[in-house]
Amino acid sequence: MEDADDIQETPLSDDQKLDIAKWFLLNSPPGEIQYVAKDLRSVLNDEDVYHRAASEAFPVYNKSHIICLQFPNRSGEVLVSSFSELGEDEYLDPRTAQVGKVDHVRQICTQMRPARDEELPSQYIEEYRCALDVEISKYVGESYPKGVFAVYCTSGKDAEDCGSDFELVVVITATRHSPQNFCNGSWVSTWNIEFKDELQTVEVRGKMQVTAHYFEEGNVQLDAKHECRDSTMFQSPDDSADSLMNIIRHHETEYLTSLQASYSNLPDSTFKELRRKLPVTRTLFPWHNTLQFSLTRDITKQLGGGN
Repeated sequence: MEDADDIQETPLSDDQKLDIAKWFLLNSPPGEIQYVAKDLRSVLNDEDVYHRAASEAFPVYNKSHIICLQFPNRSGEVLVSSFSELGEDEYLDPRTAQVGKVDHVRQICTQMRPARDEELPSQYIEEYRCALDVEISKYVGESYPKGVFAVYCTSGKDAEDCGSDFELVVVITATRHSPQNFCNGSWVSTWNIEFKDELQTVEVRGKMQVTAHYFEEGNVQLDAKHECRDSTMFQSPDDSADSLMNIIRHHETEYLTSLQASYSNLPDSTFKELRRKLPVTRTLFPWHNTLQFSLTRDITKQLGGGN
């Protein structure tokens, strides 16, 4: 049989290193990808593979976590997401009608420009978008101390009057990064809102995700997701905005309440359920009288006999 010391490990190919590096980057907890990238660069010791992995992984990570970046002159913020993406590393802030150029690896906004007319919704759609923006601003200000949000038009943005369908998307994100206290976390919710003129209804689809990482003397991660649906009547911009804000508030509050209830019960119920109450024999192990087991008697006899 070949000795373990004689076995030679096959070195990884560059493609294998690339896949492994991307996996680590993409699975970084919220707010920690730069720390992971720094260590990964040192471990790889291969600048070409590192830069390829970073250039492919960072844009995906930034959009999935919907990171928020300041414009160069601090005149506003832009959310990096698939809903705000216009072209090659360009992202729209609909509230200020500005477009930011993003350096994904450095996670900064390097340039900004005014949005072109064809990149913005029509006046009719903008009335609905602005009204919803105002209501969501009130809600986020009350509910998320460090929350950021945006309202985008993702389809039907050129509609000039009633009689057309269109879709708005509300994105809400809040982060708390405290590496000095060994914890980071984020909240992301997206709300797809379809305005259906013929049916005079508004269909709502929500997705909520909570991620957290606690790493003081351990490594505990939380990744909780929830989806829901609702609907309301197709009304005026102000009335629709008010109804939609109440729907979003209701579902997010309900989900947060359920999370708090489930985790408050962890010590008393969930953790206890993780441990088997009885062994397979369905009887408690008699620690007070282990000599009844033959294995114990045999070991005792052998030890007593000096063998």
